[in-house]
Amino acid sequence: MKIQATGRIRVATEQDRDAIPAVHMNAFGEDEGPVIVKLVDEMLDDASGKPMLSLVADTDDGLIGHLLFTSVRIEPDDSTVSARILAPLAVVQNRQRQGIGGRLIQAGLSQLADSGVDLVFVLGYPDYYFRFGFKPAGIQGLQATYPIPPQNADAWMVAELTPGTIENCEGTIRCSKALDHPKYWIE
Repeated sequence: MKIQATGRIRVATEQDRDAIPAVHMNAFGEDEGPVIVKLVDEMLDDASGKPMLSLVADTDDGLIGHLLFTSVRIEPDDSTVSARILAPLAVVQNRQRQGIGGRLIQAGLSQLADSGVDLVFVLGYPDYYFRFGFKPAGIQGLQATYPIPPQNADAWMVAELTPGTIENCEGTIRCSKALDHPKYWIE
């Protein structure tokens, strides 16, 4: 049986719901996996994170990657800005470093831009996310839900999908109820 080298990127369906936790468990391992699996499950059921975009990478052998974008709001309330947060991203261990995560991110940012989303936030590795257009958010007046230590400030990032949005907004990002816990904001 031929396995596609990179996998297909598509919007997740309800039929993928049982396979998505296995992707995160494999990607994050026994230490972090159970926490991430529980978070993803809660986020997928959390109405406060909608609208959301859930993408998967799959091959003929099953899912090999998953990426979730959920809605956020900026306080003080700026209801004119449409924003999402990218969290979490997972690619099974034996398929990492093959560009699958990057393809998931690019597909997601493209779909979000097409749907009118202005900003996308992420808490992650700057060296990885900078290549997708993410830049430090805190220095631009957009603060994380919970404080990020100064030595990790660059890990809190934003990508501007609608040019000119950042210069016209500032505040603190408020996420879905499932993601609104300090333990998820440690980088």
